[in-house]
Amino acid sequence: MNTTCSQLLDMIDQASFAMDDVLLYLDTHPCDQAALDYYHYVTNARQNAMNAYQASCGPLMADQVNSNNYWTWVSGKWPWEGGDCACGDMRNACNTQ
Repeated sequence: MNTTCSQLLDMIDQASFAMDDVLLYLDTHPCDQAALDYYHYVTNARQNAMNAYQASCGPLMADQVNSNNYWTWVSGKWPWEGGDCACGDMRNACNTQ
């Protein structure tokens, strides 16, 4: 399966939302094993999506930069700049809003 950078970002967003939601639940239900299992599931899904994004599209966070001789964090477009947008124009066809 060939997943685009925007699809990977969607996966990260969805898993992050689910993780935040279950964390709130676990704050009031710390002994709910099913909720804890779900927490582990969504954190794993989020980490897998973040790893896939980093491998295919570049780092999402500065601490993910693998650089010895050149600070690559500033190379290429960042996700909010439309890093994988085929049309190259976030104001028009590639805008998701």
